[in-house]
Amino acid sequence: MTRCGQKLPGFLGLGLYQSLPGHWGCGLWVRCGGRKESPDRAQETGKLDPHYPKVCGHRGNVLDIKWNPFDDFEIASCSEDATIKIWKIPKQLLARNLTTYRKELVGHSRRVGLVEWHPTAANILFSAGYDYKVMVWNLDTKESVIANPMRTITCHQDVILSMSFNTNGSLLATTCKDRKIRVVDPRVGIVLQEASYKGHRANKVLFLGNLKKLLSTGTSRWNNRQMALWDQDNLSMPLTEEDLDGSSGVLFPFYDSDTSMLYIVGKGDGNIRYYEVNTEKPYLSYLTEYRSYNPQKGIGVMPKRGLDVSSCEVFRFYKLITTKSLIEPVSMIVPRRSESYQEDIYPPTAAAQPSLAAHEWLGGMNREPIMMSLRPGSELLDSQPLPPEKPFSNFMVRVSPRPLEHMVQLGTNDGHAPCSLLEEKAPKWATEQRLEERSWLTNGFDIFECPPPKTENELLQMFYRQQEEIRRLRELLIQREVQTKQLELEIKNLRMGLGQF
Repeated sequence: MTRCGQKLPGFLGLGLYQSLPGHWGCGLWVRCGGRKESPDRAQETGKLDPHYPKVCGHRGNVLDIKWNPFDDFEIASCSEDATIKIWKIPKQLLARNLTTYRKELVGHSRRVGLVEWHPTAANILFSAGYDYKVMVWNLDTKESVIANPMRTITCHQDVILSMSFNTNGSLLATTCKDRKIRVVDPRVGIVLQEASYKGHRANKVLFLGNLKKLLSTGTSRWNNRQMALWDQDNLSMPLTEEDLDGSSGVLFPFYDSDTSMLYIVGKGDGNIRYYEVNTEKPYLSYLTEYRSYNPQKGIGVMPKRGLDVSSCEVFRFYKLITTKSLIEPVSMIVPRRSESYQEDIYPPTAAAQPSLAAHEWLGGMNREPIMMSLRPGSELLDSQPLPPEKPFSNFMVRVSPRPLEHMVQLGTNDGHAPCSLLEEKAPKWATEQRLEERSWLTNGFDIFECPPPKTENELLQMFYRQQEEIRRLRELLIQREVQTKQLELEIKNLRMGLGQF
């Protein structure tokens, strides 16, 4: 197949972004170079004009850029000029050089090497500079120049090499040139965990979704390239270590939490290693690797919302090959004969919509990302706005003026375990929403939109999904029966109490 340079929508050439795909036992096809496009998009491939418009407003070299996960036309960039700038990209893309930025963040005393958007809160940006500081910025202001960050984290003793958030953004993991991995509370800057293990010099660190594990890449004491897996609550010793090779290029880890797949990409390498992440030993299972003679200077990925689901494309890389002055797309294809939407290879994924406002996150709230289905024409799976999270003790006092001991007695008198106050007094809309989600969705599977099965495999999948739905409905029915008995007992006790007066 031929290779081609490709002009990417929203790809400005300032840097490359990160994230990756999964394993289903049937293998992946890798497709490189040119892709079949619509007639309109076919004109967007090929060699770019050397004078193609650029984003140019920094007074020094640009060291990092990140696209806003909730706005496809906004980027943050940081530079050697010690500033961070927020750019609004026109929807018709660039007709001339873009020199007007939307906001400028001024706070670091030395050059800024990393920027990272918060994964669930809107308008929250993190930056790390060579002044050994991580700064938290709130962009939800009318000011065009922001001089004071909301928080400054000063626990690092050397240059910060990488940053990574957990799924809901309540924890921040960093690697530092002092060879330590830290897990930090990003709101207050307190170090919760710190790796003091000297057998692994970490360069990059990555949260592995909701597995409560960290993966770091770096070098061993014998200077072999190495990756290590850690328990995020105990960084005294890694769960497992694996030496890869003796090359010198930095290893960049990518993890797809939807499919539990880990990809290791080496700067200057031509290959990409595939691993499957498990919760039990062995934690990392090597699968195979993609090989190419063209070394990548950097690599980026297409967000899952931009994948071609009709051809079973589960992931798409963009390799920056400086030796040939091109960006090469590499598509990961699951070989399927059916042309219908494949629910099992496209689990619900994070949507381009924040689940928290900036002031809510700064106030101490945490929420998981809003999920969406990649089925064409589908809507968000949890698009209904959620109420603000409250501490459990405050919520209990607000909804239940009666003593906790009395509630426990009501549950135990009937011989049933008491339901939690949070579950008992849950708002009606929340109960209806959970009932509706459990009734019509099973892992994002919509029983009304599913086409009739065409093959025996699809029929078996439909049968297993229905069995799972029946099991969930039975559990829901049992919970309703327990709640009904508890309410009846509560009414009985209240009547007895009134009778005594």
